[in-house]
Amino acid sequence: MSYIGRFAPSPSGPLHFGSLVAALGSYFQAKANNGQWLVRIEDLDPPREMPGASQLILNTLEAYQLHWDGEVVYQSQRHSLYQQQIDDWLSSGQAYYCQCTRKQIKESGGFYLGTCRDLALTNHLECAIRLKMTHPVYQFNDQKHGPLSIPHALADEDFIIKRRDGLFAYNLAVVLDDIDQGITEVVRGADLIEPTGRQISLYQMLGATAVSYLHLPLALGSNGQKLSKQNHAPAIDNSNPKPALLDAMRFLGFEISRDIEQANLAEIIAWGVSQWRLEQLPGSIEITPRFSNRSL
Repeated sequence: MSYIGRFAPSPSGPLHFGSLVAALGSYFQAKANNGQWLVRIEDLDPPREMPGASQLILNTLEAYQLHWDGEVVYQSQRHSLYQQQIDDWLSSGQAYYCQCTRKQIKESGGFYLGTCRDLALTNHLECAIRLKMTHPVYQFNDQKHGPLSIPHALADEDFIIKRRDGLFAYNLAVVLDDIDQGITEVVRGADLIEPTGRQISLYQMLGATAVSYLHLPLALGSNGQKLSKQNHAPAIDNSNPKPALLDAMRFLGFEISRDIEQANLAEIIAWGVSQWRLEQLPGSIEITPRFSNRSL
């Protein structure tokens, strides 16, 4: 089976160093396996989106010579796919309406205990939709880190597939999209290790073969927090991309010579594809990067 990978950013802001690491890791893994690299914009949460961020993200990928295959997919245009699956599960009894609030769940220990599972609620206003967990996943194999465990309380939880505000949940959308696009492996940051268990559960409940997973180390800021849009990580520079590109490649374990430093972007990317090996990736899940050519 041919390799199909993807990079799936949310348009809540411009790409930062951490998202560049994820983009490069997924790109190198796809191209080193003679595969396709798709781009999907995960615009599921309009209140958190930044106007113009989707196009800015695409412009940044082009500036860094990360050229995708095929057309860009937008989750905001795929609501019917998600709703059809939810309707099927509601009809079969696999999914149900839940009126519990976050406050109530927090007060019960932080995990949802199935309070509404057998209530057969008919007043759907102010309700989320949950999926009955019939295939909990307590462990999965990561391509770099080997067996990784999921806390049992999290794995057993009936999780939300449609929020009470009417927005579709990330776990459902990402799995349905990965199946629909024929994704064979997901390469992403280690902050998404825990959701991986739920996503594999979804594959099993859908009767589909799960993709393989590779989780890259998280880049931490000087304050010890992961570099993210929520933590106000600065955007990478589109007008002078080489310094950030080289720093991100070093973060991923490349040993870069002076000759490579002096090459143009396309040559650096092509060299990265030819030299990419999973063995070079750091073993740690979280790393504070050293910026040799620029500062955050």
